[in-house]
Amino acid sequence: MALKVANLGFHSFTPCSRSTFVSPKPSKVRFVFRSSQVEQISFTESENSLIEALLGIQGRGRSSSPQQLNAVERAVQVLERLGGVPDPTNSNLIEGRWQLIFTTRPGTASPIQRTFVGVDFFSVFQEVYLRTNDPRVCNIVSFSDAIGELKVEAAASIEDGKRILFRFDRAAFSFKFLPFKIPYPVPFKLLGDEAKGWLDTTYLSHSGHLRISRGNKGTTFVLQKQTEPRQRVLTAISSGMGVKEAIDELISLKQNTGEEEPELEEGEWQMIWNSQTVTDSWLENAANGLMGKQIIGKNGRIKLLVDILLGLKFSMNGNFVKTGTKLYDVTMDDAAIIGGPFGYPLNLKNKFTLELLYSDEKLRVSRGYNDILFVHILTGALR
Repeated sequence: MALKVANLGFHSFTPCSRSTFVSPKPSKVRFVFRSSQVEQISFTESENSLIEALLGIQGRGRSSSPQQLNAVERAVQVLERLGGVPDPTNSNLIEGRWQLIFTTRPGTASPIQRTFVGVDFFSVFQEVYLRTNDPRVCNIVSFSDAIGELKVEAAASIEDGKRILFRFDRAAFSFKFLPFKIPYPVPFKLLGDEAKGWLDTTYLSHSGHLRISRGNKGTTFVLQKQTEPRQRVLTAISSGMGVKEAIDELISLKQNTGEEEPELEEGEWQMIWNSQTVTDSWLENAANGLMGKQIIGKNGRIKLLVDILLGLKFSMNGNFVKTGTKLYDVTMDDAAIIGGPFGYPLNLKNKFTLELLYSDEKLRVSRGYNDILFVHILTGALR
């Protein structure tokens, strides 16, 4: 493990200016909270394509489909061709604390990267301090606010407008319940070239909120200064902490934009979180939409679909009628266990009011049966 720690691969930059340069011709605007105020973050159309491609990818790239990876890589290549801030290593925008959102995972990734980076429960950051008497890049794995973090530091220098050279020289665990740090047991001085590396910044947004970097081991990294509200909802779901707070923020910010009220969009929507712990009965969970997929069809049709096992599926069909600005009356009355061309009907019925709290082309938040909150991700168009 000691011989590979130098290949952690993601590295970052110093405190940036509080002022923000907005990219020209932004096509999308996101909002984030800071100090109880709403701060506007602008993305260009190409930057927004990358943000959209990253939504729903788990484990910062560890659990993703080939289609998702291809979409991310295409978006990354477009931005790299377009170029962002010239000579990013000489810009103040590169400095500060960055959150790692996505990374490719070559076989040469270090044990630390394989162990921590792909776990959504942990937050991973990069800090870069280049304009000081002691220039540094720091890789930080935050276990939680209550537990503490692992910080791996490297002395850094700028080689050219894109490349940062680094050499790891110290690391330590900082636990909240201990008054001292615990050194990470790596003999950096004995590692020689294994403790050295470089990091190229291939794209830095003019807003200073998005960065793409490639490391000496061939790894690609996507980092953000501030994650947008939908990303924070997904991160909270992955970690199991602060989900309702993140949802409340997302809904509040959506209302502040003055956009039109959301509509139930057609497509296949995968349920990824709900506010109620599932019961012992999988049949009850399935009938109440607490698991599986929700398919919104044409002409007010809706279906719940749950994969059971050995090719068996639970299917429940119904219809919905819009009764208010964000309200829908839903009636589910056609349930069956499906196996290939055969079906076994079930005597199940369910009626409830669905309140659509937030919806866009990727993410949906609703309140349904028994006032349960649901978060769905769009996984596909209608077949």
